[in-house]
Amino acid sequence: MSQDDERGYGSEPGGRTDDAYSTLGGTRQTRTRLPGGDEGDGYGRRPARNSRSLIMVVGVVVLLVAAIAFANRGGSGGEAEDPAAGKESSAAGAGPTAATGTKPVQGKNGTIASGFARDEQGAQSAAANYAVALGSAEMFDKTKRDGILQVTHVPAVVARLQADMAEAYSPGFLANVGLNEDGSTPSGLTFVSRTVPVGTKVTARSGDATTVEVWCTGLVGMAGQGSTKPVTATWFTITEKLKWVDNDWKVESSTQAEGPTPVNGDNRASTADDIAGAVEGYGGFTYAR
Repeated sequence: MSQDDERGYGSEPGGRTDDAYSTLGGTRQTRTRLPGGDEGDGYGRRPARNSRSLIMVVGVVVLLVAAIAFANRGGSGGEAEDPAAGKESSAAGAGPTAATGTKPVQGKNGTIASGFARDEQGAQSAAANYAVALGSAEMFDKTKRDGILQVTHVPAVVARLQADMAEAYSPGFLANVGLNEDGSTPSGLTFVSRTVPVGTKVTARSGDATTVEVWCTGLVGMAGQGSTKPVTATWFTITEKLKWVDNDWKVESSTQAEGPTPVNGDNRASTADDIAGAVEGYGGFTYAR
């Protein structure tokens, strides 16, 4: 699923510690807030940035990736209309994670699922998949990032969002996260930025708009021998305001908050090479309810 009105993607991470990687997965118990928030980024890093945060600048969407970026500086035809689509609702609880028998997605746009059903299941599936895309390592490559933003967001916010992201992912920022100034990964290392949805729920619905919360865990850092920015994990919740546009759900704005965060287990940390091998060997998923 990886910015504007807030920080969830963008700078959602708030200032948690001086460690640039204390959280994306703020696994270090640091707070995750978007740029513009009072706390650090979702990675526990406080980036040196202009007085205007990416979120404030765009004022439309907040991407998880943006949070990473700022922290490291210091979202085809659909199914038949849901009968209740025109009714306003406020969903309280989440449904069971069980098969519904309904095909979750009709196709794909590049590597991102598309053609979600125009119902609550479709909105939740879209939100989860968009969170994954917006929190991916591809967001650090301008060409790929522009494509992701175009596929996941409402057309009206794309151009401005792309421009603000280009400014946020500056050569200095990329170097600060351990990447080369052009966004490429140093030889012998593996850059990791992955968001993993744990659950979703609809919190509001009215007409062509649906708000979905996506509870996630994330990984970010540089894996490999000699890495000075080890991969860390964090927990956060992304709230995506989706709009039904061109027969599909698209992100209109989003925000991010820290947690819920479980107690850390006693698992022994793997070596940098083990992490790099896992990231390169295990692919992601297409998420659905």
